[in-house]
Amino acid sequence: MSLGNEYIRVILKRFMSVKRLGDKTLEQLSEEDIFWTDNSASNSAAIIVKHMSGNMVSRWTDFLTADGEKDYRNRDGEFQNDLSLKSEVAIVWEKGWQTLMDALEELTEQDLLKTVTIRGERHLVLDAIERQLAHYSYHVGQLVYIGKLLKNERWESLSIPKGKSEEFSREMLKKHGK
Repeated sequence: MSLGNEYIRVILKRFMSVKRLGDKTLEQLSEEDIFWTDNSASNSAAIIVKHMSGNMVSRWTDFLTADGEKDYRNRDGEFQNDLSLKSEVAIVWEKGWQTLMDALEELTEQDLLKTVTIRGERHLVLDAIERQLAHYSYHVGQLVYIGKLLKNERWESLSIPKGKSEEFSREMLKKHGK
């Protein structure tokens, strides 16, 4: 396998890992939780999802051929809550991720060193991918934090639970034959 194809495989896996964290967080949030905000300066989980999806659809539609900031995108509107149901939030979430995954799956090794633009600024495809991975990870981290805050003791850990690191390490070593 070539280095470029391996990179595409790995980056698909990383994006899916970030999505799974968001999925598992959103599953734990109630209809009420998903629209909760701490104060007027903070965003609800629904708003974060709406923003992420708007960004994904804009960035990844015609990824190699059109500027990543599409004329039809209303970024400011992404921060206005016009969703009223958790099921609507889920549809918006899936639309963004599907757009992203479709674009990534179409990439070839030769595409990785091509140039794309975002708001007129030129980026290597590799850089644009990494930029978006960081952006989505940042926002999924916000979702997780909201979930932990709201669920408190009822929060189901998405990683190694507190106080279980050594046990987890032993299990991983055993699993991988060490």
